[in-house]
Amino acid sequence: MAPVFAFVAGLTFGLGLIVAGMANPAKILAFLDIAGTWDPSLLFVMAGAIAVGLVAFAVARRRTSSVLGLPMQLPTARAIDLRLVGGSLLFGVGWGLAGFCPGPAIVALGAGYGKAGAFIVAMLMGMAAVDLIERKRVRSESETPDASGA
Repeated sequence: MAPVFAFVAGLTFGLGLIVAGMANPAKILAFLDIAGTWDPSLLFVMAGAIAVGLVAFAVARRRTSSVLGLPMQLPTARAIDLRLVGGSLLFGVGWGLAGFCPGPAIVALGAGYGKAGAFIVAMLMGMAAVDLIERKRVRSESETPDASGA
């Protein structure tokens, strides 16, 4: 039953992105162009999403399992570190250059935007690069002897 609900949730999310205009890179770029012809309409979309998210997470924190009986798995990390800030900066630069973020890019690809395909390929390459860097970092940390000399 969970895959059916996941499909319905994904379909609803995708339709919401289309209705909100978030799958249209021109609308995104107009929202980000605060010094030019700024289009503030996505500000309302984001505010609505944040409001729904705040309520959903408040309810989810009080539960141990989902409505479908699956274990509740919420993020536990609270630290603002270099990885978080760097990743956020890269996300913002990519969003500003391409007019896409991951969800809307997938929707736009389905709608026939060729630029979305290029974005998704670049995104997947970036994710693979980060994965390789992280694996190398973890491997080098595990091979480094600790300071106690053990």
